[in-house]
Amino acid sequence: MARVLITGGSGGIGFELARSFSKRGCHIIINGSNADRLSAAKARLEKEFGHAVEAFVQDLSQPGGAKNLYEQIVRAGLEVDILVNNAGIGLVDATEEIDYEADEVLMRLNMIALVQLCKLFLPGMYQKGGGKILNVASAAAFQPGPYSSTYFASKAFVLSYTRAIRYEAKGRGVQVCALCPNTTKTGFFDREGMKAPPMCADPETVAEFACRNLTRNKAVMIPGFMNNLARIAPASLKMRLAAMMRRLRKS
Repeated sequence: MARVLITGGSGGIGFELARSFSKRGCHIIINGSNADRLSAAKARLEKEFGHAVEAFVQDLSQPGGAKNLYEQIVRAGLEVDILVNNAGIGLVDATEEIDYEADEVLMRLNMIALVQLCKLFLPGMYQKGGGKILNVASAAAFQPGPYSSTYFASKAFVLSYTRAIRYEAKGRGVQVCALCPNTTKTGFFDREGMKAPPMCADPETVAEFACRNLTRNKAVMIPGFMNNLARIAPASLKMRLAAMMRRLRKS
């Protein structure tokens, strides 16, 4: 039974990924920063699937958070076969208006913690000659995003980093993939201070798509035909549209 660690697993895409992997008979390990939400997610998964779920409270946006989570899992005697770096946040405003420290928290969670978890778990995967890493980027990775500049840039970083370590892992038995969903119905927009757009993907659909394509070892997963088509549109056009949409939803 494969053990799957999912960061940001208490809600949204992370929780639905936990459900999708559970349907495939995996042993689930979820992480989150809010103890109450994480406990509720653990209880829901155990009730639905009838087997134990491991849950570890750790705020990955804090310095040393990734290492603390890794050490908790090692102390519990758990071996991670599939690492899903899903935890992330976004901020919306002109760059000079976004709080300096809030932007730093975003960068630590979206980029630094993700890199550190990959670095901590990859050696063990290499040693046993097997394992999978799924890094959740975004459709935002394919163009700059005015009025959400750091978030868009962080997702571009995730995609670039993922493609690089996928190349390194080639031939060593470890699969490294990136998931790039478009806007999805989660609590993400509330945290960003934005109104959710009327046409959003369902997180359950995104999660099922991700699990299927992880099995196929697809390098970059983009759910939806139109999202794949949009990838080839000029970045300058997508940047203007992203700016317009951010300003409209913030109003």
